[in-house]
Amino acid sequence: MAATIEGQDRVLATAQQIVKSLNINTQATEDMILILSNFDNRLSNITDLIESGEENQQIVDQQFDIAEKVILRHDSGSFGETCADSGDEVMDRAENALQLAMSKLEDEFLHVLVRNTVPLDVERLYGSIRKGSVGSGSFAVSEVNEVEYGEDFESYREDDDGGSSAYHHDRGVSLGGDVYVELVYSDAIKELKAIADRMIRSGYEKECCQVYSNVRRDVLDECLSILGVEKLSIEEVQKIEWKILDEKMKKWIQAVKVVVKVLLFGEKQLCEQVFSESELIKEISFVETAKGCVMQLLNFGEAVAIGQRSSEKLFRILDMYDVVADVLPDFEMLFTDESGESVCNEVKVVLSGLGEAAIGTFVEFENAVKGENSRRALQGGEIHPVTRYVMNYIKLLVDYSETLNTLLPNSQDHDLNSEVPDDIDSGDTLSPISCRLLSLITSLEANLEEKSRLYDDNSLRYIFLMNNILYIVQKVKDSELRNLLGDRWIRKHRGQIRQWHTSYLRSAWGKALMCLKDEGIGGGSSSASKLVLKERFKNFNACFEEIYRVQSLWRVPDAQLREELRISISEKVLPAYRSFFGRFGSQLESGRHAGKYVKYTPDDLEHYLSDLFEGKPTVMNNVKRKGT
Repeated sequence: MAATIEGQDRVLATAQQIVKSLNINTQATEDMILILSNFDNRLSNITDLIESGEENQQIVDQQFDIAEKVILRHDSGSFGETCADSGDEVMDRAENALQLAMSKLEDEFLHVLVRNTVPLDVERLYGSIRKGSVGSGSFAVSEVNEVEYGEDFESYREDDDGGSSAYHHDRGVSLGGDVYVELVYSDAIKELKAIADRMIRSGYEKECCQVYSNVRRDVLDECLSILGVEKLSIEEVQKIEWKILDEKMKKWIQAVKVVVKVLLFGEKQLCEQVFSESELIKEISFVETAKGCVMQLLNFGEAVAIGQRSSEKLFRILDMYDVVADVLPDFEMLFTDESGESVCNEVKVVLSGLGEAAIGTFVEFENAVKGENSRRALQGGEIHPVTRYVMNYIKLLVDYSETLNTLLPNSQDHDLNSEVPDDIDSGDTLSPISCRLLSLITSLEANLEEKSRLYDDNSLRYIFLMNNILYIVQKVKDSELRNLLGDRWIRKHRGQIRQWHTSYLRSAWGKALMCLKDEGIGGGSSSASKLVLKERFKNFNACFEEIYRVQSLWRVPDAQLREELRISISEKVLPAYRSFFGRFGSQLESGRHAGKYVKYTPDDLEHYLSDLFEGKPTVMNNVKRKGT
C-alpha cells in the first residue's frame, strides 16, 4: 500500500509541476526541463500504480488527464482517447506522455539552435588571417593557359625585362593560430546543454543528436557555399575548362584551411559544450555534423587527382597536396575515435592521390621538354619561348622543393643511382628535386643546341646560343636554383658563353678583317697598288654594310651582353680599320670617286656599331663620304 501511495504521489506531483510551470510562458523551457527530470528513470516505478488495484485507477486517470492537458496546450494534435483501465494501457499513456514531452523539448532544442546560429562573416574572418608572402618572379598558372601552346611551346612570350608580373603564382593566405569564429551565440549554449542533458538522461539521445547534426550540417554546407565551394560530382569537375577550374582550386585550397582550422575546431568545441554529459554522443554528433562537409571537399580533391594531367596544373595540385598534408594532423586530432577513423582514412587516400597526380604531371612536363622538337628557326636569334617557359617553370618548382623531395623518392621512375654531373661541385649531395631539375635543364640545353643548327648563318647560331644559355644562367643565379646547382655550374656555363662569343667574332667579322690585312698590297703605302686598295676598301665596305643590315635586326635582350658584344667588335675591328685607313686612305683621296671607296671614317664605324643587336631595321644615314 505504501508503494501505491508513493507511485500516486510521483505521477501527481509530476502532473502538478507540469501544470504549474507551463502556465508561465517566460520560463516554459527551463521549467519543462526541471519537470521532465522526474522521468529520468523512464517511469520505472509505474508498476507500483499498476499493481495498486482497482480502487486507485480513477486517481491515476485524473493525474494523467491533468498532465496530458498541460502538455497538449502546446500541441494541436490529440494525445489519444481515454483508455480502458488496464496496467498495460496505463504504461502506454505514461510512455506517450513522455514521448510527447520529449518531442516538445526536441522542437525547442531545434528552435534555440537555429535562432542562435551565427552567420559566417567571410570578410571579418579574412580580416583576421595573415597574408602569406608571395615570392617575386613567380609563375602565373592562371595566365599560362591564356596563350595557345603548341607541342613546342613556341607561342610563349614574356616581358622584355623578364616581367615578374608574367610569372605570378598566388599560393593563397596562411592562417594564424589565433583565428576564431563564434558559431552559436554564447548565451544560448547553456540552454542547449540543459535540454540535451535531459533528453540524453531520458533515453532520447538519438533524437537530440539527429536534430543537432542536421542543423549544424546545413550550416557547414552554407559555409562552404560562402567560401566558394560548390557541390560538384567527379564527372562535373573533370569537364570544367582550365581557367575556371584553376579558380575553383584556389577557392578549395582556402576553404580547406578555413573549414578545418577554424570551423571544424569550432564545431568540435561546440559539441563538447552541448554534449558534455556523454562522450559517445559528443563524438557521434561531431562526426555526423562534419562528415558531409569534409566529404564534399575530398570529392573535389579526388576529382582533380584523377583528372587529365597537363603542365599548367602542377603548381595548383602541389598547393592542394600541401594544404591537405598540412591539415591531416588536424583531422587526426578532430576525429579521434572509431566513428571518425573512416574520415581520416579518406583524407589520406586523397592526399596520396594528389601526390601521385603531382608527380605524374611533373613527369609529363619532363617528357614534354625532352620531346619538344619544333623545327622553325627563331628570327634574330631571340630567346626561344621554350627556354622562357621551362626556366620560369623550374624556378617556381624550387618553391616546392620540400614537397617534391618527399614525393619523388616514392615515384616509380626515381633513379637512386643517378650520377652527379661534372659541372656540379663534387662534394655536393644533390637532393631528388635537384637531380630532376638539373636533368630538365640539361635536356633543355641539348634541345637548344639542336635548334641552333637550324640557322644557316653560324654567327646567328652563336648569338642564339648566347642569348638562351645566358637566360638560363641568370635564372639560376638569381633564384634558389643557385643553391641547388651551385656556383661551379654557373661558372662552367659562363665559360661556355665566352667561347661562343669568341666564335661569333671569328665567324661574323673574319671576312671583313681579311680585307684590312697588308698581304698583297705591297711593301709600303707609296708603292701600293691603287687598284688593290680600291678593291680592299670596296670589299670591306660591302662586308660591313651587310653585317650592319643583317645584325641590326638580330636581338640580344640582355643589355650587358649586348654591350660586351659591341665592345669586343670595336676592339677587334676599329683598331684594324683605323690603321688601314690611316696608312692607305690618303692614297685614294686625291683620285676620282674617292668617296666610292673610302666611305667611312673610324668614327663612322663606331657610331654604326652601336645599332647592332637592337632587333630593329635601320638605314645607314649621314654617312661621311670622301671626295664626292
